[in-house]
Amino acid sequence: MNSALSLLRELVKIPSISSLSNRPLVEYASGFLHESGWHTRMLPYRDSSGNEKINVIAVPPGQDPSERAIDLALVCHTDTVPYDSAWNEAVQPALRDGFLHGCGACDVKGFLACLLVALSDLKPQDFHRSICIVLTADEEVGCVGASRLIAAHAIAPRHVVVGEPTSLHPARAGKGYCLAEIRVYGKEAHSAHPSEGASAIYRAARLILKVQEIGSLLMGERHGAFDPPFCTVNVGTIQGGSAKNIVPGECRFLIEWRPIPGQDTRQVVCALERAVEQIQIEDPDFRHEVMTLRDQPGFDAGANSYIVQSLERITGNPSIAIPFGSEANLFSQLAEDVVVFGPGDMRTAHSSRERVSTVELTECGLYLRELMVSPPI
Repeated sequence: MNSALSLLRELVKIPSISSLSNRPLVEYASGFLHESGWHTRMLPYRDSSGNEKINVIAVPPGQDPSERAIDLALVCHTDTVPYDSAWNEAVQPALRDGFLHGCGACDVKGFLACLLVALSDLKPQDFHRSICIVLTADEEVGCVGASRLIAAHAIAPRHVVVGEPTSLHPARAGKGYCLAEIRVYGKEAHSAHPSEGASAIYRAARLILKVQEIGSLLMGERHGAFDPPFCTVNVGTIQGGSAKNIVPGECRFLIEWRPIPGQDTRQVVCALERAVEQIQIEDPDFRHEVMTLRDQPGFDAGANSYIVQSLERITGNPSIAIPFGSEANLFSQLAEDVVVFGPGDMRTAHSSRERVSTVELTECGLYLRELMVSPPI
């Protein structure tokens, strides 16, 4: 039987950044699944650049991959973020000090390798429930593949485990993820005659200061499972103006916020609109547009949920909460309970420091195998 480490080496060698087709990685994983007798259903689509992307639903012998109702779904995305061209280990993984280094090592090809190892020697009679593995595309650019699966009603799982690096602690709660582009308009003029125009950058700066105030107010609503325990707000990028000697006519910035479970995802946008009303008292010509790009609420399966208690029992690790977004935010809206789980530490992901412990790889494969063969409640 292949080890999770040897499988992960091969998976990391397959470049799968979101701007590429995920077909090579999907075909590798599907070939392994077929060798183990599993049946696969491919659901292809084209991304906004015309690249082929493929979601996959795989089930063990005796099950139909077109059957929507599933007791347990194990979800794993197939794309990675881009990597620095100077990072030689990105697709040439290296083993050092008990860790495998490479792009996707923990986010989340390590989880995929553990899944494939876990199922490799299981027989149809080992499964006491309906089960499936879901491989998704484009998670790193907005959970696009998972969104398409859900919109197509391709799957209706009761319990869901979403693969992400949690150091093998079941994450029962996660913050949401929301993103919006704000465009602020002014009036262009020669910079030597600023009174003939109105600076969109100055106007945007006033609004960004209001965003900072909104973030401070949100710190008052807390969820003790998280660190930090409140909704965080960030202005990540800003662009504006056309030349150094022109009063800028437009400025735009991206704002993201991560609501705690139960918090209204529109809270920040509504607060922004109230802030604009205040600005317009002094500047009646203030104009802006808000384009919401992501709107995913947080989730909390609850400490007493079946899947949380199962993984706590199997791993011996207490459940935690995670501050980052994942496909769990989407699946929590249709499943009874959702848990995020996997080897590795997200604090190394999305960087040239990305790595995963070989010990955690071995343990994760064993844990997933036990979960897959455990009887339903």
